[in-house]
Amino acid sequence: MRPSGRQPDQMRPVTIETGFAHHAEGSALIRVGGTEVLCTASVENRVPAFLRGKGSGWVTAEYGMLPRATHSRGPREAAKGKQSGRTQEIQRLIGRSLRSVVDLPALGEISITLDCDVLNADGGTRCASITGAWVALRLALGKLVAAHVLRQLPLRGQVAAVSCGLTEAGPVLDLDYAEDSAAAADTNFVLTADRRIVEIQATAEDAPFMEDSFTAMFGLARQGVCVLFDAQTAAVNAAEGH
Repeated sequence: MRPSGRQPDQMRPVTIETGFAHHAEGSALIRVGGTEVLCTASVENRVPAFLRGKGSGWVTAEYGMLPRATHSRGPREAAKGKQSGRTQEIQRLIGRSLRSVVDLPALGEISITLDCDVLNADGGTRCASITGAWVALRLALGKLVAAHVLRQLPLRGQVAAVSCGLTEAGPVLDLDYAEDSAAAADTNFVLTADRRIVEIQATAEDAPFMEDSFTAMFGLARQGVCVLFDAQTAAVNAAEGH
């Protein structure tokens, strides 16, 4: 039995609330169990220097965690004067994941920054960030189309992410902190709605694991992201009045 009492293939409850940040072009507060992440999309009519004059847009991300998002207070990275390696790795993952489904040339010389701020952490913060950030991005792009800045949505599809792991209960879907901290293997799957792979992170925390265990986790992830894609679609439809 899992600590939460869930079945091995059972996700935590997922909700996505849009419009939470009043000033952002797009925003989504995603809750996955006890993990809560506020994702905002900010639009700027400029691109990084390496893209100037090339007719292509840019999508990037920043990630941060509030000091008491975890059980004990963590110091603000701004107070230390630098980001941790973990923070840099996660925000690069979020940026790569979102760019995988954006037609950057169709975006034109516009930059969109996704800020993912963890309010409460109970495992899977990077996965929740990717899933919520897609909603914020989609809403921001919808506003650009409505304002006739863009002719059509420069999106190739949906992207979401979910964690899986090997625990005493065997392969399980959507790890919470209690499971994540004790798992023999921890994996993150970033997948698209048309069943393509964006990125897979898989680490043996204890001992190497076999291919059949990975295949089992991959199958659980395929199942779990369907729940996330449905939540994303419902959130966008509700926000846009569909």
